[in-house]
Amino acid sequence: MQRQIFTEEHDAFRETVRTFLAKEVLPHYEQWEKDGIVSREAWRAAGRQGLLGLAVPEEYGGGGNTDFRYSAVLAEEFTRAGVSGLALGLHNDIIGPYLTGLGTEEQKRRWLPGFCSGETITAIAMTEPGAGSDLQGIRTAAEDKGDHWLLNGSKTFISNGILADLVIVVAKTSPEGGAKGLSLLVVERGAEGFERGRNLDKIGQKSQDTAELFFDDVRVPKENLLGELDGAFVHLMTNLAQERMGIAVAGIAAAEHLLEITTRYVKEREAFGRPLSKLQHIRFEIAEMATECAVTRTFLDRCIVDHSEGTLDAVHASMAKWWATELQKRVADRCLQLHGGYGYMTEYRVAKAFTDGRIQTIYGGTTEIMKEIIGRSLLA
Repeated sequence: MQRQIFTEEHDAFRETVRTFLAKEVLPHYEQWEKDGIVSREAWRAAGRQGLLGLAVPEEYGGGGNTDFRYSAVLAEEFTRAGVSGLALGLHNDIIGPYLTGLGTEEQKRRWLPGFCSGETITAIAMTEPGAGSDLQGIRTAAEDKGDHWLLNGSKTFISNGILADLVIVVAKTSPEGGAKGLSLLVVERGAEGFERGRNLDKIGQKSQDTAELFFDDVRVPKENLLGELDGAFVHLMTNLAQERMGIAVAGIAAAEHLLEITTRYVKEREAFGRPLSKLQHIRFEIAEMATECAVTRTFLDRCIVDHSEGTLDAVHASMAKWWATELQKRVADRCLQLHGGYGYMTEYRVAKAFTDGRIQTIYGGTTEIMKEIIGRSLLA
């Protein structure tokens, strides 16, 4: 089916992204995978190319364009290229809205130019060893000391954790407030008492640095409070729809690309003297995946347009995230199976897609959490 949601400007941007990937990312990606981290120069290159801060106002060095379709193009092309390490989506679509939507004028002028140039890499630290989706379980706490906050605690599974120069930390500022006693504090690189643990060894997304973070009596200036005091719960809920849309867009793009790869493979690979594609079972498998992808793509494109127009609600974002990522998981498993033994070899794209994509149904809110959000809305 012909997609109808993009204009010539979006198509031109897609070519820009492809050129950037070919020149600045793909030649280095194998080394980044071995190193477990991408080069800071890649972030600066992305900034020079105008791929950072797409929605940040131009006065702070950004693109000044809030059309989510540009972010969707970026997510689709990075997914098709199989490069998960350079986390521009996290930077642009998850952290960017916190800085632009909640930051004071002084904070914006202090942080956003580097955010857009690639000199300042960002992360958000919410998950803890004992608290994931349940915000009430957060134990990292900040004590009001008059002219500063004293921050203590730890975080884990933090994407960009090693490279990050600016970390938005979710911390308890009102001990008795539960989930509604949390605030967002920005911790900057070099703060005394702020330490990074190991770069975590994951089964996929090897070049994406994912770390443990430790805060031991870290003095956070009062001017580094982002948004309202004790307002983190509302702030987090406000921005979750866009985070989930970014993950969903990557999910359907991955499923479609895996289907393309596998369709070519079964046409070329022979078994019992003829191509695999001549076997009815193989044709049925391809037909099922193609139909599931087409139906999902139609729904996702509608969600992309709605989000670009500011009308997408949290329930439909949850539907998109759940459905697209679970489809990605199913398609990756079935495509690997159709590749046979070769699908288990890391040199084949399907093997890497299988391990890289497995996290999709977990981060940004698990599939189970997505179902709970949808179910509550229907049965309230």
